[in-house]
Amino acid sequence: MMPDGIDAVAWMPQLAGRIDRLQGRDEIERVLDDAKYLMDALDPELQEPAYQLIEALRQRLDQARP
Repeated sequence: MMPDGIDAVAWMPQLAGRIDRLQGRDEIERVLDDAKYLMDALDPELQEPAYQLIEALRQRLDQARP
């Protein structure tokens, strides 16, 4: 889980920029859990791009090696 004080608005684009470099199911699952957790902190206007990021993470997880 993400520690308190993390800026969700800044973290999400940073994650999107490195999504292709995530390796292995464990790492992707951990980041996916963090993204879901941070959804609650986002302004409703920013939630749609966050949902798209979560969907991209789920697709990446489906393709990840065990």
